Amino acid sequence: MAMNNSINILNSAYLAVEYIDSFLPDNPLQQPFKNAWNYMLDNYTKFQIATWGSLIVHEVSYFLLCVPGFVFQFIPYMQKYKIQQDKPETWEKQWKCFKTLIFNHFCIQLPLICGTYYFTEYFNIPYEWEEMPRWYVLVAQCFGCAVIEDAWHYFLHRLLHHKRIYKYIHKVHHEFVSPFGMQAEYAHPLETLILGAGFFIGIIVFCNHVVLLWAWVICRLMETIDVHSGYDVPLNPLHLVPFYAGARFHDFHHMNFIGNYASTFTWWDRIFGTDSQFIAYQEKEKKKQFITKK
Repeated sequence: MAMNNSINILNSAYLAVEYIDSFLPDNPLQQPFKNAWNYMLDNYTKFQIATWGSLIVHEVSYFLLCVPGFVFQFIPYMQKYKIQQDKPETWEKQWKCFKTLIFNHFCIQLPLICGTYYFTEYFNIPYEWEEMPRWYVLVAQCFGCAVIEDAWHYFLHRLLHHKRIYKYIHKVHHEFVSPFGMQAEYAHPLETLILGAGFFIGIIVFCNHVVLLWAWVICRLMETIDVHSGYDVPLNPLHLVPFYAGARFHDFHHMNFIGNYASTFTWWDRIFGTDSQFIAYQEKEKKKQFITKK
């Protein structure tokens, strides 16, 4: 009975969104995007699209999303939004991070990306424009992927902090106490495999078109670069996502090496009480600000 009620609610929500979408004006970018997509299908093989297309989407998205945080360090006005103001970025740290990233991206992640084509073939995942899901379906699927990845990340990330294994793997990611956006994927190769596996679970569950692979890559990179940015910028649209953790939440984890283990949302840390130190810290900061204002 409960399952039927849940299905009915989801169907009703889907129909409601579909009805609202019918009143929205046509997207002016849809036709150019359709033309570009069909051009890609006509001129490249599925293997090339799945492999090199996925690599390009990842690399371009990653470094473009890192640009705002990188530029912030040169803007004095933005320094008031930096969370750990006593720990500025340095060229030495950023260069070291960049070199490790290039190694991880091309020596660890690229071999995994090469399996994308075989994954899509095995599960008969379409590439055609006509099979592409509507935007609201993609949004819902990406949210579902985020929920699944967040659960995986919480428990495996917490395990990597166990005192017996922390120094062998996860310590690499914590090399920078004050994180910056480009550091999001700065990690030991084993950590890249262990925590990165959570990315693919949602794809296995939801993927009904190759475009979801790329949409989910962009969403996941947008989130992880934001929480590692080191800046708590106001009017951040990601804070409109329910239970979104954000930069301040994850920055506390890098400052203290404990608690706030989830990647995207706050509920797992709330359920298991691993955000208690963060809550106490926030209360202390509020009291300081109140006393300062008085």
